[in-house]
Amino acid sequence: MKIALIGATGFVGTAVVAELLRRGHDVTALVRNPAKLAAAPKLTAKALDANDADAVAAAVKGHDAVISAFNPGWDVPDLYAQFMRGSAAIDAGVAQSGVKRLLVVGGAGSLFVAPGVQMVDTPEFASHVPANIIPGAKAARDALTALRGNTALEWTFLSPPALLAPGERTGRYRVGGEQLLMAGAAPAGISVADLAVAIVDEIETPKHVRARFTVATA
Repeated sequence: MKIALIGATGFVGTAVVAELLRRGHDVTALVRNPAKLAAAPKLTAKALDANDADAVAAAVKGHDAVISAFNPGWDVPDLYAQFMRGSAAIDAGVAQSGVKRLLVVGGAGSLFVAPGVQMVDTPEFASHVPANIIPGAKAARDALTALRGNTALEWTFLSPPALLAPGERTGRYRVGGEQLLMAGAAPAGISVADLAVAIVDEIETPKHVRARFTVATA
């Protein structure tokens, strides 16, 4: 497949590039600074301002699917507003391009920990997560809410588990829906390499169209 990946130099994006290339896909990596990407067969790097819907449309036109691992950066000023602006521009640009399939990598904060209670709204989240990250977590939650009303795209929103870290690629994971996955009494985790496996699996064989799902270590 021909896949456009927004945010290819980030923590998740780097792993997704590796997984896509491993499986033989043609990848267009859309990033702020293409020089950060090492050259590789079947990889094309292009500069993109993700806040510009017209630029997004032009960059992704003609691809089979778009994966967005967009994040303006945890330390940018006014993170919530920047996150929402970029997310909205990506959604609009992909729709404008004529590409139907969009997979968005979101945060774990919007997963439910009790009926009607999302993790981002709990005291535990506020006490355990660095303050600069909380606006981004809230923006990812609100970006999902916006996507839920989008009927133009065949979108999927993938929330990682509470714990996402470097680690080996096992190729195995378990799937959840709207609730935070647990490992006994503690929140579950996954390696970023296995998260990338789940992302590319969903692109190759869609099972969660116009839905959110989550994954964790099997």
